Amino acid sequence: MAPSPYVFPVADSRTVFKDDIFKGKVVFCTGGGSGICKGMTESMMLHGADAVILGRNFARLESAAKELSEATGRRCLPVQVDVRQPQTLKEAVTKTIEKFGRIDFVISGAAGNFLAPLSGLSENAFRTVIEIDTLGTYNTFKATIPYVRASKGSYLHVSTTLHHKGTPYQAHVSAAKAAVDALSAVIALEEGPHGVRSNVIAPGPIRDTEGMGRLAPKAYKEHLLKTSPSGREGDVKDVGNATIFLFSDAASFITGQVIIVDGAYEHLRTPFVPYPESVLDPDSVKATIKPRL
Repeated sequence: MAPSPYVFPVADSRTVFKDDIFKGKVVFCTGGGSGICKGMTESMMLHGADAVILGRNFARLESAAKELSEATGRRCLPVQVDVRQPQTLKEAVTKTIEKFGRIDFVISGAAGNFLAPLSGLSENAFRTVIEIDTLGTYNTFKATIPYVRASKGSYLHVSTTLHHKGTPYQAHVSAAKAAVDALSAVIALEEGPHGVRSNVIAPGPIRDTEGMGRLAPKAYKEHLLKTSPSGREGDVKDVGNATIFLFSDAASFITGQVIIVDGAYEHLRTPFVPYPESVLDPDSVKATIKPRL
């Protein structure tokens, strides 16, 4: 009988990093009201940062801000924005400066995704994902860069690994995130001389998140658990720990990079849906997916 695989532990950031390494700093996070970006924000706040979380659903943001503040003892300002509308981001930046006086770190995490084959993907649906993910990232950068330059700060753009290989039913988000990766590299080159760093963080499958709940059928999750080289699914804290490091002074020479956080699953990744059945007969998998933003 084969031995059981080793299960990599989920580290508590407070056993690794000092509690106050971001004291006096401010993180500005789009998509921060839930999921991975909320976890990234909490990790920063646990180590001294104050935060601004942004998104379209203000009730969710308000609840998340209260929860984050209670969990960390730091201040968290919720601000409603639509990253597709540059003016709302400019107004959010104004509110941030009025409240905290600075922006040191920016997490561009607003995103939209769903499962759809090219044959069933409308022009409007494709455009919507590009607008949220790619244009939203660009709009966030343009609104914040004067203040990130002033603080000699850093950007983290939340991407994915889906476009590193062709992934059926994910053309829209693959195109959008490939553009985000490219944009980050240019930001690193053009803003580096001004003292600004820019990196991409690309999480793999992360348990108990909206993305996994929406995109991954039960069979996929079971397959993931059986084949993960790290012995488990990813945890939001894994992404949070990478966030702390990449925003810290320890990463001062790391810029223009894509940092994958997936426990090596990228090298074994399989599609969310059966292949080639799902492209030959899309109706056969309709019952297993939730095609919504």
